Amino acid sequence: MGMISEFKEFIARGNVVDLAVGVVIGAAFGKIVTTLVDKIIMPPIGLLVGSVDFSKLVWTLKEASLDAAGKEIPAVVIGIGEFINTLIQFVIVAFAIFLLVKAVNRLHKKAPEAPAAPPEDVLLLREIRDSLKK
Repeated sequence: MGMISEFKEFIARGNVVDLAVGVVIGAAFGKIVTTLVDKIIMPPIGLLVGSVDFSKLVWTLKEASLDAAGKEIPAVVIGIGEFINTLIQFVIVAFAIFLLVKAVNRLHKKAPEAPAAPPEDVLLLREIRDSLKK
């Protein structure tokens, strides 16, 4: 079997196609959640806590300065606000995935199986028992 035919067989498998679709939809969903958090959820929260733009909230470790040649050395900061935004995005995505998995599991839930029919020898013994009672 040639390399090209093996590759075609690999690509034609359902799992690979499902994975590709999942990645594309996941990327699009990630963009939606990012926009939701950055543009809709965080502005009102920032307004409630005193007009703070969380994406610009930083903890400055070292202020910006100029070196001997007059070139600016940027400040060293920890982006707390971006971390908070990312954390909220993660919680939203995790909750959405939880709901999706819960819905899929509900769809795949099997109906209770009927009890299996008794074996033929048990049926014959029952018939014999019933005929002896008469």
